[in-house]
Amino acid sequence: MALLHSISGIRGTIGGYPGEGLSPVDVMTFAGAYGMWLRSNYGEEKRLKVVIGRDARISGPLISNLVASVLQAMGIDVIDARLATTPTIEMGVIDHKAHGGVIITASHNPENWNALKLLNAKGEFMTGEEGEEMRSLMNKSHFKFESSRRLGGYVVDDTLLDNHIKKILELPLVDADAIAGCGFRVVADGINSVGGIAVPRLLNALGVRDIVEVFCEPDGLFQHDPEPLPGHLGHLSATVVKENADAGLAVDPDVDRLAIICEDGEAFGEEYTLVSVADYVLSKTPGNTVSNLSSTQALAEVTAKHGGQHFYSAVGEAHVVAAMKKHQAVIGGEGNGGIIYPALHYGRDALAGIALFLTSLARQGVSCSKLKKQFPLYHLSKNKIDLPSGIDIPGVIDRVRSKYNNQSTDLTDGLKIWFDREWVHLRPSNTEPVIRIYAEGGDAAAADRIAGKLKDDIREVLRSL
Repeated sequence: MALLHSISGIRGTIGGYPGEGLSPVDVMTFAGAYGMWLRSNYGEEKRLKVVIGRDARISGPLISNLVASVLQAMGIDVIDARLATTPTIEMGVIDHKAHGGVIITASHNPENWNALKLLNAKGEFMTGEEGEEMRSLMNKSHFKFESSRRLGGYVVDDTLLDNHIKKILELPLVDADAIAGCGFRVVADGINSVGGIAVPRLLNALGVRDIVEVFCEPDGLFQHDPEPLPGHLGHLSATVVKENADAGLAVDPDVDRLAIICEDGEAFGEEYTLVSVADYVLSKTPGNTVSNLSSTQALAEVTAKHGGQHFYSAVGEAHVVAAMKKHQAVIGGEGNGGIIYPALHYGRDALAGIALFLTSLARQGVSCSKLKKQFPLYHLSKNKIDLPSGIDIPGVIDRVRSKYNNQSTDLTDGLKIWFDREWVHLRPSNTEPVIRIYAEGGDAAAADRIAGKLKDDIREVLRSL
């Protein structure tokens, strides 16, 4: 069993004892702390409202009902979108002028996990400071519930996805006519969650009439690992080739990450989802970009090609959004297929990514595989190294850093070291004695080589302690 806290919420496995997994007690405590945080910000008398929604996990209705009941007991009105994507709820907070939002989803985790992702009134994930404020209110003995005549209301709003899609189609850089004119044949993998509802509906709205649906029944019984990595998308790749499709589209269970399969069955690469969409956006609206420190440097090169500046942030959507606002980025995101397009909203949005990607493909009149060849080619190697329990991880990383004083480094989030066309990012885990090692090079061998070198450096430091 596992129960993990982060600045954006809480997640854990279903079952077991309170404090060891995401039990009803933990859900109610966390929802209560969130309700108290809202009250502390807006006052006792103000009528508050919160938008909630969930992915298709089997545990979703149970947890959603618990969250709604706690908030209502605190006198907060609940607007329930029921099955809905994460970006749809984010935009729903704005549409309803709500004071916050709760998304019940464990994102790319397996189906026996679930989570509460918490939003502020901007429809964005809570900042670190907001999260700390909320955690200070988790003492259940201080929770305040309302009398029967002051309980919060509850309504269902099934229109949020259609409103989300409508706003995507209204974006100046989305060209539904061009997409429809190409007669694309697209395979959509909904990983048995809300993507099975949202992606086909978006494709239809964009004029794609030839859609092959794969795992689009939103029953929560994931038919493959839900993280949209190439190794998990074999069935989608085979279906794209078998159906002679132009592209395959895969999302994670809450539809904030997008992975693409080319017409030849090869992965476009989740790192290049953002690169390709950014290249199109920058060609029409030049400006700055942001990605996290573990994302490909191809985005920096594409940004420079269009005359903009690229900036890095710490890993995590809230950090990327903060950097995008600071540097007035026109597009940004994370190299896991997470696209953030501020012209729509400040949140990772696979649906917006699909619309922009298909527009670019349609307007250029090239195949998916040929589009990929237009970008700088890099390969990313993802590794980790286990450390002894109780080890001073920041101290280990600092000792490694001292070996590379002549290299360009960044200490924003662990340690990143640049070596000409190669880089490595050492990032300590927040939940276990592990250092994650991300390395990028011009080919897979180069990336693996630099990752191996840093593993050896870490082992050398450990032997000297």
